[in-house]
Amino acid sequence: MDRVSQSKKMEDFILLKTKCQRVIGDGVSTYLVFGLFDRHNGFAAALYSKENLLNNVLAAIPPELSKDEWVAVLPRTLVAGFVETDMDFQEEAQTSGITITFVTIEGWVVIIASIGDSRWIFESTEGDIYHLSANHRFECDEEERDCVAAREVLIVWKNHHPGFSP
Repeated sequence: MDRVSQSKKMEDFILLKTKCQRVIGDGVSTYLVFGLFDRHNGFAAALYSKENLLNNVLAAIPPELSKDEWVAVLPRTLVAGFVETDMDFQEEAQTSGITITFVTIEGWVVIIASIGDSRWIFESTEGDIYHLSANHRFECDEEERDCVAAREVLIVWKNHHPGFSP
């Protein structure tokens, strides 16, 4: 089952692919992908990322890997896919922003990549809550601020947290 949808308010896009295949046609090496693309300042980045991020991640994965090798390279290829998608979108010179939570489930292995303040929270059958991704908002994450500042990027945003000064 593959689903791509948009919220009723036309703000967020969701990608759900339940039968992705590592080895095309074998029917055994399947994995699940879930993506939440939350728009900020226009929907262009959310729509573009929903349509291109998974393909960019898959293009970064070397061919003919075993299951364990595939799982091992997935975190690096997720980073590469995020970077490629961002660079491609920037070439279109549109003003838009996005937060993304992107989850890949291969057997018992869950790998999560996120940007912005989108988060993945897991509730166990016992009712325990697990925060599986981090908040990358500037006012909440000193490491994120330092990382961006090291790139000498000018950050301008409105309505920042009153107790935060970059």
